[in-house]
Amino acid sequence: MTRHRYKPMLAKEAKAPFTDKDWLFEVKWDGFRAIAYIDDEVSLRSRNQKELLTSFPELEELKHQHKGTVLDGEIVILSKGKVNFQALLERSTASTNDIARQAATAPAAYIVFDVLEKDAKPILDLPLLERKKILKETLKETSNVLLEDYVEEKGEVYYEAVMQKGLEGVMAKKKNGKYEPGARTGSWLKIKKIRTCDCVIFGYTKGAGARKTTFGALILGLYGKDGNPVFVGKVGTGFSNEMLKNLLEKFEKLTTDAAPFEVDIAEQVTWIKASFVCEVGYQVVTQDGRLRMPRYLRLRSDKHPKDCTTDQLGEELLKAYAEKRDFIASSEPPAAQEKITSGEAKIFVVQEHHARRLHYDFRLEKDGVLKSWAVPKGIPATPEDKRLAVQVEDHPLDYAKFEGTIPEGQYGAGKVIIWDRGTYEAKVWDEKMVEVILDGKRLKGRYALVPLKRAGKNNWLMLKAKD
Repeated sequence: MTRHRYKPMLAKEAKAPFTDKDWLFEVKWDGFRAIAYIDDEVSLRSRNQKELLTSFPELEELKHQHKGTVLDGEIVILSKGKVNFQALLERSTASTNDIARQAATAPAAYIVFDVLEKDAKPILDLPLLERKKILKETLKETSNVLLEDYVEEKGEVYYEAVMQKGLEGVMAKKKNGKYEPGARTGSWLKIKKIRTCDCVIFGYTKGAGARKTTFGALILGLYGKDGNPVFVGKVGTGFSNEMLKNLLEKFEKLTTDAAPFEVDIAEQVTWIKASFVCEVGYQVVTQDGRLRMPRYLRLRSDKHPKDCTTDQLGEELLKAYAEKRDFIASSEPPAAQEKITSGEAKIFVVQEHHARRLHYDFRLEKDGVLKSWAVPKGIPATPEDKRLAVQVEDHPLDYAKFEGTIPEGQYGAGKVIIWDRGTYEAKVWDEKMVEVILDGKRLKGRYALVPLKRAGKNNWLMLKAKD
């Protein structure tokens, strides 16, 4: 018999936290939504019905749960009590060997918050509190399968506690609500802390469907430390039909053939002169400097485009770095430490890192941080050498001076030695290539980094280019 596949129930947005005796509240996790089907075989399906067990084999332990059960929950990778969404993204594009390694070193957890079937019988029409009771009686918690906790009534107090822990937000759910697959009825509400950024509008994509006569999304950028614009993403939500028409009228007077940066976007882009600033809400900044889940909020006529710099994202760019480290145990520089200055010349550094496996960390100063790659086999010495370079989290500028031993039990434990350091000139820096001329004690000349998209999002090839 073919198993019925459910679409997950959806939530509307609430403007603010609230207190109400008819509601319960639980953590909103920033992960991958998944519905688990437990029969003789186990299946873990995404919103678009993709099988997720291939990417998260550690969740095969769901097979020990009660047969004939359908569960709803969120897949997360936790680091010090917080969700590491970047690790989830890396897992979803990793090779089979990398998935096995990551599952061992940074295992995922499936946090279960609802039950849709018990003993192969649908229970969607039961009130939420009754389903919660059945779930608690049925679910066997393990190291990778966890039961979502909740509180009743006191949503405002709970929201403040969740925000203090640095989590994404809170879900509010009606206690007597049914489970309505694929529906967004208002019985579930999401209450999130929204980060905002003032971005320059550099262009827009061609509209389609209902937006055929207006535009699809705005192309957003910020000005870097060197004064050049950098792409931070596109935003296509948050507009009314009237906004779309009014904005397009403004843009059509400012079109230009000059692209401020390269973008890897399939849609046709119309570029405009940098005259408008908009405020955008977003969740986090990804490792490659993009705004995740952006939403248009408003135009900022009070702000000049040149005032919209990457400094706005400074703390976010170093969030992954800070979350992985205990700065009491380790002498590594914290993310908030005062930045070093290097004049007009940009710093590069190569650190010999005696971690579990010896590798070399190649770092380039850009936008107030050190863009970083781990090079397992060392920096290429000749143009014939081609070396894998894995992009890792951004590091603070002060890391360019760091030497010492990271204690056992800490992230990257082992001895760190500065192997080379100097300045560099960027010849090309876009999504297709980073090409620089290094001027260090050991390394001099032209080097290039090229992304290996088929080998995973963070895998690059490092080359010594011919001078």
